[in-house]
Amino acid sequence: MGDAFKALADPTRRRILELLARGDMTAGEIAAQFSMTKPSVSHHLSILKAAGLVCDQRSGQNIVYSVNLTVFQELVKWFYDVDLVKGDPDDEK
Repeated sequence: MGDAFKALADPTRRRILELLARGDMTAGEIAAQFSMTKPSVSHHLSILKAAGLVCDQRSGQNIVYSVNLTVFQELVKWFYDVDLVKGDPDDEK
């Protein structure tokens, strides 16, 4: 889970996840959203993939990326388990 937090610490990677939350995208489509080199975007995608936050699948000559919701579910569960997320204040009455 530490890799996921490290990956989320970078604003570019968070922006990539926001884009992918709207739908699957190729690496080229993602790179077109940034003013950086394609290798730099590829590096960010590699970090997100290593952290388990995105999945990739080859489609012809392209690689299509999507959000891995399983890891996000685990992160949310962790927040609840360590009591960082409180329930509705009305529930405590």
